[in-house]
Amino acid sequence: MQNMEELYQMIAERKQNPKAGSYTDYLFTKGLDKILKKVGEESTEVVVAAKNPGDDELVYETADLFYHVLVLLVERGVSFDQIKAELAKREGKMSDYKDRPEIKNL
Repeated sequence: MQNMEELYQMIAERKQNPKAGSYTDYLFTKGLDKILKKVGEESTEVVVAAKNPGDDELVYETADLFYHVLVLLVERGVSFDQIKAELAKREGKMSDYKDRPEIKNL
């Protein structure tokens, strides 16, 4: 079983050394617009799956979304370390949302 970092590295390797006929190669060949379309589609599928009972579909669609987001990061040259650093900066911080007063009388 791969972790996200290993999957990112595998995708980056596939970009550098394409494997003809692979889905990853197809996405890189089609380019950013195709990758963005897939990220959008998979995001929608995650939302729909989350509204349905049971977890199997949600797990499946979330895995698809994670994969396509990693392909997007590789395509754009954003490293996994950049994402980890951004997440680390957020650790332990409360959202500004909690500091906002409640909106009443809409």
